[in-house]
Amino acid sequence: MKYDWMDEFLLSKKSVTKDLKEEWNWIRYMIGGKMFAAVCLNDDNEPFYITLKLEPLEGEFFRDKYPDIIPGYYMNKVHWNSIKPDGEVPDDLLKDMLDKSYDLVLKGFSKKRQQELLA
Repeated sequence: MKYDWMDEFLLSKKSVTKDLKEEWNWIRYMIGGKMFAAVCLNDDNEPFYITLKLEPLEGEFFRDKYPDIIPGYYMNKVHWNSIKPDGEVPDDLLKDMLDKSYDLVLKGFSKKRQQELLA
């Protein structure tokens, strides 16, 4: 996977946890128990897709612009997007999309819970 910085980048965010969902063979990144990003592994435990959440119109824009971004792999195709881990999506763009995914999921919590998670 060319995005070898991703794990450290995501775990540096406030209240982020990581686990392996064995049934799916996905490494999940969560805030407050809700997933905002995942590394989907193939049968050889190699990264197959990076999946994250975006606003629907933004996700559609990026899918149209980059062939390495597709509708969410095994996820809601409107809100989730998957990126090939060895594709041509620039690092800065992927970092921006991961930030947006984190923010989207965080905003789904009550204001009080957001404050707790960011404390």
